[in-house]
Formats: sequence, C-alpha cells, structure tokens
Amino acid sequence: MTVTSTGAVDPRPIKIECRNLWKVFGNNAAQFIRDRNGQIKPGEMEAAHLVGAVRDATMEVREGEIFIVMGLSGSGKSTLVRCLSRLIEPTAGALEFDGKDLLRASDAELIEIRRHKMGMVFQHFALLPHLNVIDNVAFPLFIQGVGREERMARAQEMIDLVSLKGREHHFPAQLSGGQQQRVGIARSLAVEPEIWFLDEPFSALDPLIRREMQTELLRLQSVLKKTIVFITHDFDEAIRLADRIAIMKDGRIIQIGTAEDLVMNPATAYVAEFTSDVNRAKVLSARSLMRPAGANAAGYQTVPARAKIASFAAAIVDSAQPFAVVEPDGTIIGEVTPAAVVDLLSGKERGGTA
Repeated sequence: MTVTSTGAVDPRPIKIECRNLWKVFGNNAAQFIRDRNGQIKPGEMEAAHLVGAVRDATMEVREGEIFIVMGLSGSGKSTLVRCLSRLIEPTAGALEFDGKDLLRASDAELIEIRRHKMGMVFQHFALLPHLNVIDNVAFPLFIQGVGREERMARAQEMIDLVSLKGREHHFPAQLSGGQQQRVGIARSLAVEPEIWFLDEPFSALDPLIRREMQTELLRLQSVLKKTIVFITHDFDEAIRLADRIAIMKDGRIIQIGTAEDLVMNPATAYVAEFTSDVNRAKVLSARSLMRPAGANAAGYQTVPARAKIASFAAAIVDSAQPFAVVEPDGTIIGEVTPAAVVDLLSGKERGGTA
C-alpha cells in the first residue's frame, strides 16, 4: 500500500512490484537463499564467496508515477532495475507486472512484453551510427515487423514530440549529446511502452543540457502519463522529478518516500546524511512548516499546502506577516510565519548557521 505524505492512500493501480527480491552472484546462490529462508546473517554471504547485489528488496510502483531509485555507485540500483525487466534474472523473491507473475513468463512472453510494454533508456545512448535519426527511432518498430509506412509515421510523431523536427536525416555523429539522448528517448517511446525504465539517462550530459533534459522529461510526462522507474545518484535531480524516491545502500532499499518524507523523517543516519546538503526550501512544503492558524488567518494572503517554501519565500518575507495555508478547496489548515521561513533558509531550524 502506497501512502502519500498527507496520509492518503494512493488509489492508482500497481504497475510493477517486487517482494523480498534478491540478486546474488556466485555458485549455488539460489540454494543459499532458500536454505536460510531469506534470513541472511551479517558475514554469511561473504563467507560463502557470494555477492549480494540486491538484498531482500520490496517496492511497488503505481501507474503514472515517476519512481526514482537512488544511491551511490555500487548500491545496487541499476541491478534492481534490470531485475524488474528480467534483463538480469533475480535469484529469489517475487516480481509482478500488472498483477501477473513476471518470473513465470516464458522467453517468448518476455520478448513480447519488452517489445510492446517496456521502454528502456540507458546512460549510453547506444544509437546505431549507420542509421539516421528517423531510422534509429523506427528501429524497434522494424524489429516488431511493423510496415514501413506505419513505422515511419510513428517515428516522425516521436521525433516531433521530443523537439527534433528537422533533424530526421542527421546521423548520430552530427548531433549533440542532448540531441542524441532525445533520439534515444524517442526510440524507446516509439513502441508506446506502458512502463519506462530510465537508468541514469542524463548523467553523461553537461549540467545545462542535463537540466534541459529534465525539463523535457517532465513535459513529456505531463503529456504521456507514463509509469517511470528512473535511476539516479543525484538527489537534486530526484527532488525535481520524483513522485517518490527509494534510497538504496549495499543492495538494500533503506527507505521509500517523497523527497519531503526523506528530509523530514529519515529512517536511518545514512538517509539523514544522504539528504543533509539538500536545499530544504525546494523540498519542504507549506504544510510541513505551518503552525496552527491564528484568529486573523482568514485575512492573510494564502498559499497552497503543497507549495514548496522556495516558491513563496521572497513574498512572505517581504510581506512581514504570516500566510494562511489552504487545501485545494480553500479550507485554512494552518499558517506559515516569515520567521519560520527565514529560519529554514538560514539553517537555524535544524541547528545550522546562516
């Protein structure tokens, strides 16, 4: 069950989920897990010369959600995503796609699922250098056996969608890094996937192009409403894109929540350290900083409960009076004071210094 930061249950259906999923490299790894019923003591795996890339992972991704998996290099995030698509075979655990057991799918069924329901974009663009843009985008449709006229029309539609119109006949070597990644995105969207796996797709790009591609992803999502599993090690990127975030360490999922959940209520010291340098004004909402509404709250300027502090910090400091915090229906649920915002911006609210 997915619960939002306000305590409400997310009503969207589950698109993909794993329960107690393991990926262990080494001889007789599956038997090792079975013999211990998944209860592995510290040091046991190393003593058996096994490497646990994903350890007892449980997560669910809702339809239309941008779900980000993040962690440092070697944390297991890329291995987890490859297990979700069965590009890597899990060692143990359960994996379901649209409520169906993906681990029982045959090779033929997996091919069909990957061709028609899953899209994948990786850090390295992997474009075919001898094909131009439109042929690169149309390539997965060619593999599906789609007729030329239909696949070219679909490829052109995707090229237009990612703002590459006019470059249809350019070759990859004639494109910038950001343009090449747009081709990769268009190619993965050509099959109209139901779920989209993005493994650090922007990490090889320069910072300005990376931000441009993040904006492009948000624009595409506003149109397409895809279910997205996105891998990154950049918390600022996660804050900007994610509905929810899973933080991994040593193959384990340490905590899942919104960016605000992770910053306000870290489950472990590791999560607290991981989020310690984040710009809290971009993460925390008016709801998280509000106090009970005073008698004069009805006369104050209002701010939505979900609005991030950064979006109204300058206005509330200039006004020198509290803002009323309101729900979408206009109900006042509290107030935020200029002093609370200043304390947040200065770091005083968590013992920091200006």
